[in-house]
Amino acid sequence: MTPRRAERRAAPSRLGIPSGDRSAYPPTEGPRIASLVPSATETLVALGLGPLLVARTGFCIHPADVVKDVPKVGGTKDVNLHKLRRLAPSHVVVNVDENRRETADALREFVPHVIVTHPRRPADNLALFEQLRAAFADQPGVDTRAAALSAAFSAALARCRERPWPGERVLYLIWRDPWMTIARDTYISTLLAEAGWRSWPDVDGGEHGAGRYPVLAGDEPWLAHIDRVLLSSEPYRFGPAHIAEAQALCPQARVQLVDGELLSWWGARGAAGLDYLSGLSATSRCDRTAP
Repeated sequence: MTPRRAERRAAPSRLGIPSGDRSAYPPTEGPRIASLVPSATETLVALGLGPLLVARTGFCIHPADVVKDVPKVGGTKDVNLHKLRRLAPSHVVVNVDENRRETADALREFVPHVIVTHPRRPADNLALFEQLRAAFADQPGVDTRAAALSAAFSAALARCRERPWPGERVLYLIWRDPWMTIARDTYISTLLAEAGWRSWPDVDGGEHGAGRYPVLAGDEPWLAHIDRVLLSSEPYRFGPAHIAEAQALCPQARVQLVDGELLSWWGARGAAGLDYLSGLSATSRCDRTAP
């Protein structure tokens, strides 16, 4: 599970109902969808299901113009089940990495359809699009939009794979104090591998749990052989002030800030993530070969 992020909560209205709480309005026609995963929320909107969203987490912030009025029900790790029950969703989308298993178990007590997602590598986006398409195939336009998302992603994956990428040893940092990174079997690591970037340490984290995001002591011998340190913009918001600190961790490596949303969000953002990664890797290759 990823480190807990700071959450922004909805302010209560004068009527005692959280701002934007759709439970205060007539029931939504068709499915009532709650998304407890930022990537899934964005993907559901891309499928045309935004008007059917009745709940989201405080981290489900994209696309802002669509989700701004959707009620928040806590964070990905601390879902307010009482409030969610009151919103009466017919479908709730969860994720193995982002949400707790006990949350999913509790949801099954009052939600007819709990949709569990778990993309572990870029190619899994295709199965994800089909999973969501099948769940909401009775909604107008979903089939067509799912096909378009699949086609766009497949094209981006093909573009990335058709290029010869030189290998690099990469440390992808998601947190500081303590330093935290990614295991080899996470979505982020497998995405980086599409452009020849091999993440370290050489460990698998398993299906779920803290092992997927290892903590570093800072004195591991392999740190001396890292070619590139990537400082993610999320969940920890690394910035220019952290570059020197990361450089001290791997003195011989190139350190750069990267867009964590593009490199970790799956689903509708998957194609853009591949293109962004290709651009980063191509730029680094030019830097090495320039006279």
